[in-house]
Amino acid sequence: MKDKNREALDEFKQDLRNLNIILREEQLQSFLEYYDLLVEWNEKMNLTAITEFQDVLKKHFTDSLTLIKAIPDLEEKEYKLIDVGTGAGFPGIPLKIAFPGIHATLLDSLNKRIGFLNHVIQKANLEKIEAIHGRAEDLAKPQEKREKYDICVSRAVANLATLSEYCIPFVKIGGTFISYKADLTEDELEGAKKAIKTLGGKIKDVISFQLPETEMKRTLVVIEKISSTPKKYPRKAGIPAKEPIM
Repeated sequence: MKDKNREALDEFKQDLRNLNIILREEQLQSFLEYYDLLVEWNEKMNLTAITEFQDVLKKHFTDSLTLIKAIPDLEEKEYKLIDVGTGAGFPGIPLKIAFPGIHATLLDSLNKRIGFLNHVIQKANLEKIEAIHGRAEDLAKPQEKREKYDICVSRAVANLATLSEYCIPFVKIGGTFISYKADLTEDELEGAKKAIKTLGGKIKDVISFQLPETEMKRTLVVIEKISSTPKKYPRKAGIPAKEPIM
């Protein structure tokens, strides 16, 4: 390993220690395997614009694991978690590697990405994890995955009101939806409150911080599911984005 990469790996481990996450050697190897596969597959399909080793560790892996700020007992409980719009597997795969007890579902609408995710799952020997091709609007139907999860997470780029309609239906009452946001504004947060309430949620916390050693602002919007989502939600494909609940 190049000296520069070794330094980046040491910084990654320190960043995680600051989050009270200590990785075993085999977990670290799984992250390195994941990185290699990400770069390899990125040459033939668009998975991420971020490919430098140090940047992937910081902006994808560490960023994904900041969920522990919102749910400190990730290591102790076997949560059922769904990652909606997972893309190249963020935050779902880093969370699964770091917290093996999680039962994880990775949901994405592009089948090519599911092929990549299944390859990572196989190569990194991950268990209790599935990658599903589909749209949130379809999979959140009662006969599918509706209200089956303790935790729903999403780093997808969408308005919080729209994202809430995609995600809150997956969460069981008493569970939590956490939206990872890079540039959350007060207007977006305020504008999503009606949608969150309509869908059975309540904002429990808004956790803002910077990624370590960067100027990059991050916010975790923590939404508790307090009542069942009305049957009419989520609406048909395309409608939540075009006509968010306002």
